[in-house]
Amino acid sequence: MWGDIAIAFLLAFITTFEITPYTIKLAKKIGAVDLPKDERRVNTTVMPRLGGIAVIAGFIVSIAYLLISMSVENTIDLFGKENYYLRLIGFLIGALIISVTCFIDDIRNLPAIVKLIAQIIAAVVVVLFGLRIEHINIPFLYKIGLPDIFSVILTVGWIVGVTNAINLIDGLDGLSTGITLIACLSLLIIFALNDSPLIAILLITALSGALTGFLPFNFNPARTFIGDTGSNFLGYCLAVISIFGVAKTYTLVVIVAPLIVLALPVFDTLMAIVRRVIKGKSLKAIMKADKGHLHHIMLKKGFTQKQAVLIMYGISASLGMFAIILLESGIWKALSFLLLVMAIIAIGYKNFEKNNMEEENEKDKNVNRR
Repeated sequence: MWGDIAIAFLLAFITTFEITPYTIKLAKKIGAVDLPKDERRVNTTVMPRLGGIAVIAGFIVSIAYLLISMSVENTIDLFGKENYYLRLIGFLIGALIISVTCFIDDIRNLPAIVKLIAQIIAAVVVVLFGLRIEHINIPFLYKIGLPDIFSVILTVGWIVGVTNAINLIDGLDGLSTGITLIACLSLLIIFALNDSPLIAILLITALSGALTGFLPFNFNPARTFIGDTGSNFLGYCLAVISIFGVAKTYTLVVIVAPLIVLALPVFDTLMAIVRRVIKGKSLKAIMKADKGHLHHIMLKKGFTQKQAVLIMYGISASLGMFAIILLESGIWKALSFLLLVMAIIAIGYKNFEKNNMEEENEKDKNVNRR
């Protein structure tokens, strides 16, 4: 198994790393570029935004090769009672719907409602092909069987919600790419500890490899953006693969683990919804972009792009580790770890504020001397 995991990572990494420069040329050629046309954007130059194509290509090449080779070797059973082949078909059809819609958006800027409809259709396709959250087993209590309609609503809501969470947090160089990579690595460990299906482990590993291949081009200072094609694909994949990963046991901790891992983008999205509804005084306001996301707030506080991104990486990694410790060692050890991390972050922020004040005072003194 570990050899296949290594292949999944390396093949996705190499493919994405090699294809990304070509997506930069393609984006410039067809006009799929991000213009610094308003204050909400942080880029100061025209930036190509088709990097998502390279990530998708790396992911697909890796998975296609492994599924074919492993089927020939009889080391994976796609046609057994779990019907993984059907679920994979649904997953890939949904990915195609989202990718094509968002590719058009990266070129022509589609209305937000069109992208939302595409996300819902993709999620419904996944459900129709047999992948959904059906029941939850609460330890020491009982198994909760979810009614079909509630199961469908919960699954569709999860997929659409996570897809938008990753898309909305994509506001700084390398932010959505790095946070998704951290989430993938956290889920990979959780899946391994939980004895999750091999297909889920291969999918999350291939996505990790593709993101690692793209990050050198996307980290500050970025040479290309992942675009809506990439950010929507990443969110969709995380949502669906997490369902693949917990489909075997459905214990409460394992169900909650992906939510903890993705807590930062999910929280940012929920706050954006509340903020926009209050400000716009209608549900239509949810579709209007603003400059109140976590990364915008951090920039206003005086952090540089790189500092803000690294801090959010650290928070995401801490949440991922919290989920892993929760699954492996229990709630008390997980909470003590999280409290210690929060204390360290608080001390660091206090020092940052102090240094900023000292720098501002020094600047004021220099101005007065002149």
